[in-house]
Amino acid sequence: MERVPVSEGLFELNDAGEGHLIGARCGACGRWHFPASADCPYCAGEQCQARPLSTQGTLCLFTTVTNRPPGYEGEVPFGFGVIELAEGLRVITRLSATDAERLRFGMPMRLEFVRLHVDGDGREVVTYSFAPAEASR
Repeated sequence: MERVPVSEGLFELNDAGEGHLIGARCGACGRWHFPASADCPYCAGEQCQARPLSTQGTLCLFTTVTNRPPGYEGEVPFGFGVIELAEGLRVITRLSATDAERLRFGMPMRLEFVRLHVDGDGREVVTYSFAPAEASR
């Protein structure tokens, strides 16, 4: 089955299913942002360079989504939260763990790529997610 990203430019994924998010670092102020863009959202600098982001982070905030948001075609429930990456950037993300009892503030998390749904053309739509780092792959 052909795999396609949920949105172009958010991440790079190889045939083995491994990859990274694509952020950008501003050449003027040095701050990171995600998703990547040519202009800095902090200082309006135009010297941003797209770069791969860390695949490990720390859980800062989390909840469980139990009702399907409008337009969402994936499964519920799903975890949702904020991960702080080594770059100091906080990323709003889907979480693979749906049970809030398994999660704790400050716990190490790792990036993974998961199936979101199958589109009308029969392609597997893939998105990024973070899972507890100690969880087996």
